[in-house]
Amino acid sequence: MKKNLFLLVFTICTMTMIGQTQEKESWYFKIGGSYFSQVAATEFPSVGGQNAVRQVFVGGELVSKESITGSFGEGFRYGGGVGYRFSDRLGAEMGINYYRSNSKIMVQTISDGVRMYQSDGQITALDLAPAVVLYLGKIKGFEPYTKVGVIVPVAGKLEIETNAVAAPGVNVFSRDRINPNPTVGFLAAVGTSFKLYKNLSAFAELEYRNFTVHGKDKETTAFTINGNDALASRTTAEINTNYSDRLDRNSNNAEFNTVDSSKPTDDLSSYVGISGLGLTLGVRYEL
Repeated sequence: MKKNLFLLVFTICTMTMIGQTQEKESWYFKIGGSYFSQVAATEFPSVGGQNAVRQVFVGGELVSKESITGSFGEGFRYGGGVGYRFSDRLGAEMGINYYRSNSKIMVQTISDGVRMYQSDGQITALDLAPAVVLYLGKIKGFEPYTKVGVIVPVAGKLEIETNAVAAPGVNVFSRDRINPNPTVGFLAAVGTSFKLYKNLSAFAELEYRNFTVHGKDKETTAFTINGNDALASRTTAEINTNYSDRLDRNSNNAEFNTVDSSKPTDDLSSYVGISGLGLTLGVRYEL
């Protein structure tokens, strides 16, 4: 009797496990939009030789000075993806996203209440995001899940716009584009879907992403004086910069050599953070 009872319990448990892991293979497509907030602030890199500080002068006297910190992880993201569900519990997903950060002040100088110098940076990027998805089971129409993966930027840039008062009545504007070196980041998310129709679901995800990028090269794409184009007056060294992890006597850098104005300037590479915590809302269609 005990033996038969044990076999019955074992059979029921086995059938339950099989039911929970029964394959449910399917493809799905998803689209959505996100807003991310920065989660870690670090000191911004220098811009055009200006350190990332905010300085305030009154009557020509420096009255305050503070470091400017932040992250380019705050902003909007739009994207979609395709996924494949191997079973009730396991799936894989490939996302593609376009991200545009909020503009951030990187350098600022104020004199007697007048902004004399300010640099603002903004990042745009297109990335791929392969991930593994673990489904946690259905509860009254909701299906929570977790997701971990990597972020692989395939295109992107940091644009820095600088407005400066070079002299009374002389306003200078420049726009620099910094291209990044290849990098890989990390993502982790928790989310849930809710069935709307047979093949259509709404979903919400809370996602954390963490990665940094460092500059490869920089190009000045705009330079005006009092609104008049003056880019042609700039030398190659003033327009172009190559970044590296080390400078020495062979570098085209004023600290080591007289700068050759016909060649790009050499400078140390700097890092910027694009870490953030975001909420994504969207829809998913299952085939």
